[in-house]
Amino acid sequence: MIGEDHDLLLRLLDLPTAGPLETSGEVRLWDAMRVYAEAAAGIGFGTVHLAAPAPSVLDRPGVPDAVRDAGPDFLACQPSLVLRIGPAAPAVMFNVHLDTVAPFEPAGFDGRRFTGRGAIDAKGPAVALLAGVRAAIATDPAVGKDTGVLIQAVAGEEGGAMGTFGTRPLVEAGFHGELNIFCEPTGSRYLPRCSASMTACLRVDGDDAIDDEPHRGHNATVLLGFLAQYLAHDLAPHGRICVAGLHTGHLHNRVYGRGELLLNLPYDCEEAASEMTAAVEDGLRAGIAEFRTRFRDSPPFRRTAADAAAITGLHWPKRGLPALPAQDIPLLDEFVPRWPDDEPGFTCDAIWLAGVPGTRTAVLGPGSLGANNAHASGEYADVAELDHFSDLVREIVVGFSRNGGA
Repeated sequence: MIGEDHDLLLRLLDLPTAGPLETSGEVRLWDAMRVYAEAAAGIGFGTVHLAAPAPSVLDRPGVPDAVRDAGPDFLACQPSLVLRIGPAAPAVMFNVHLDTVAPFEPAGFDGRRFTGRGAIDAKGPAVALLAGVRAAIATDPAVGKDTGVLIQAVAGEEGGAMGTFGTRPLVEAGFHGELNIFCEPTGSRYLPRCSASMTACLRVDGDDAIDDEPHRGHNATVLLGFLAQYLAHDLAPHGRICVAGLHTGHLHNRVYGRGELLLNLPYDCEEAASEMTAAVEDGLRAGIAEFRTRFRDSPPFRRTAADAAAITGLHWPKRGLPALPAQDIPLLDEFVPRWPDDEPGFTCDAIWLAGVPGTRTAVLGPGSLGANNAHASGEYADVAELDHFSDLVREIVVGFSRNGGA
């Protein structure tokens, strides 16, 4: 990366690009997309798509409830960008998201380290990507002439949108390559698979009560708290479950009869998703039965125990997303370490390449989601790790060009 790249990254970091699913504040993704497209044009990229998604994307299967319930109006500030240099095929595609999580953090650079929201996830990699393609063009004249490079710069990766209105419609429109690299922090190891996740919501819909007569109501706090512990133990053998938010109320002087418990459940194939769904349903039935046995003779909770099955429901706010199965990518094996097969992966927009014929897909990027404080206070990216990623991009593009594909 050169000085112009550093300036570009600081410009992008200065723009608040957390989407409406993350914040009610200012969203300047249109500005970020135009700034990025202008920088890419200096390398030779042309803009082949820059638009907000159509409202119809919200009516598709697999769209999470949080996205669907937001309504179509918010999509107007969620554009995605496609850049291309060279032919449509053969081509290598890079996907990077310019939306971020909230809250916004101001940009900074001390000559060695960039700080600010998106520094590592994923504005820093987006800029390093352009530097890598620029170096590839300088290395191999066939790049951009006989071999194409496609860049998707998307919205809708964060906020629980799962790429349903960003990456998904672009892939379905044919904006992909034979080799597809999704730029997410992987420690510069390539991950040739991608899990998906579903969200289960256990909802109690009972009657409230005053604290002086708690036995008259349904105690959603006790019921959901019990089920959280029961399911945490019962589902643990089935995979990496996340027992997430539990909410009933904030006050001390009442019994809350309504509330909900969220579980996030990753899976790496359709069969595993079906097994996990059945495990949640079976676990819920068993947990309610155990709750009834435990509390049926306890005066404050007798009514809750008796009605537990009737007032507790299971809803799936997110389900039906594809998972990207593991694949071999010999080109990447030549110069990029592979993510260990026994180390869990993670979910990102790469899931939308699952089942697309004639493609190979991997996740690759600098830094670490945890170590670089992505989604947390103090997010950063070091120049050294961004430069290393630029080098990897150059080698991927040049290797793809010289090998005639992936």
